[in-house]
Amino acid sequence: AALIIDYVLTVAVSTAAGIAAVTSAIPALLPHREALCLFTILVVVVLNLRGVRESGRVFAVPTYLFIGSFLIMIGTGLIQLYLGTSQATAGSALNTAAIEGVSLFLILRAFSSGCTALTGIEVMSNGVSVFRKPEPQNAAITMLGMAMILGLLFVGTSVLALQYGVVPKEDETVVSQIARMTFGEGAMYFFIQAATMAILILAANSAFAGFPRLASLLARDGFMPRQMAEMGDRLVFSNGIMILGAFSGFLIVVFRGETHALIPLYAVGVFLSFTLSQAGMVQRWISMRGPHWRKKLAVNGIGAAATATATLIIAGTKFIHGAWIVIVLLPLLIVIFHGIHSHYLDLSRQIALSRDARPSRPKRNMVIIPIGGVNKAVLRAVDYARSRGGDVRAVLVDTDQEETALVEMKWAQWGCGVPLIVIPSPYRSILRALLSYVEEQLEKDPDCWITVVLPEILPAHWWQNILHNQRALLLKGALLFKDRVVLTDVPFHMA
Repeated sequence: AALIIDYVLTVAVSTAAGIAAVTSAIPALLPHREALCLFTILVVVVLNLRGVRESGRVFAVPTYLFIGSFLIMIGTGLIQLYLGTSQATAGSALNTAAIEGVSLFLILRAFSSGCTALTGIEVMSNGVSVFRKPEPQNAAITMLGMAMILGLLFVGTSVLALQYGVVPKEDETVVSQIARMTFGEGAMYFFIQAATMAILILAANSAFAGFPRLASLLARDGFMPRQMAEMGDRLVFSNGIMILGAFSGFLIVVFRGETHALIPLYAVGVFLSFTLSQAGMVQRWISMRGPHWRKKLAVNGIGAAATATATLIIAGTKFIHGAWIVIVLLPLLIVIFHGIHSHYLDLSRQIALSRDARPSRPKRNMVIIPIGGVNKAVLRAVDYARSRGGDVRAVLVDTDQEETALVEMKWAQWGCGVPLIVIPSPYRSILRALLSYVEEQLEKDPDCWITVVLPEILPAHWWQNILHNQRALLLKGALLFKDRVVLTDVPFHMA
């Protein structure tokens, strides 16, 4: 549950932050950030639906460009500071006097905000299987490299922000301010903003790799709908990808694409996932042991304690800023998972076959054809019903005596010997009268099956459906959940 929330928020936060990089460089786009966020989510969904390897090639180049451009920015900024040629050296350093009034709560809140820099590494846990052999070793090397790059970029930008005296702004990101002070508003500034936009938007791809696989694992164990476990024709979990895109888009709309509003939810879900996974590994080493299990137990135990502390701090300091939503949503998701699991267990119990419970012999079948008139569509349904055999009868609800008499006359000529049953309906309710008749027949003969054959006219164009009543659709919906009732639709296609 924590990972699912984490993945959804990863897409929403990454996309919102990426668009924030665009609006920082082009302020005129700020009023349209919601639409831009939704469009970028749609693009990433389409790319992922085309397959993992294809999307991986698309996302590789922006990743390298981002890392390279940031290293250039950090190196250039540090050199400028060392040489005293930086545009931000004059009177822009932080006022140290302001630090004197910092409270413990403010420190904890800053710590909780900074912890979000560690998010994203959890994706490795569910993506090991997509690495080349040997998978665990390659995944470990990748995580180590990612951690080193993360540390270098995070420390470098933090030093520059401190020396430049950068403070958060509602209409401009910290990275944009640092790049502007380092390079001015030249080509390099816009290149860094473009690279930042690309990497933040494409960071959502990690969630699109992790969420469908996690949903597939849960579905195989019966805690999510089983269709989530199936791959599409592109050998990707299409259902999971589309659902993730839909939920993340919903969050963008609800929070209006504001990164600072999404971050508190994001941090709680991520660090709770960290804590649970580390605690799970502690339990594994205690129960299974194995080579060097004490050393591994110590590593995971320290990790669980550290991330649990971070989780409590984040939940406490960010509670009123939206963290309460995750705290409420987690147990709700768990209840939903158990409800789905209980349904599948009950389904397996009810449909299971045993030697003592063989299927009974075929029962008598009564075929009912509801009609409202006599035409080609009705006769087509009659021909089909007669070809299947059984007790075939047509049923007409009497809502107009003159119209009923006319139908009876036509039926005598075109009915092919099939008896016509006329049901009175004083309140002119066709649906209720038909349902009452079906229920009455079921009560009369407990061993009888009833097949309702519905003649249905299908227009040549979809928009022409609004010109026809949807009586067949309503009747199908009403009869679908009745035991011993089978529905057969006989379409008559208009040219």
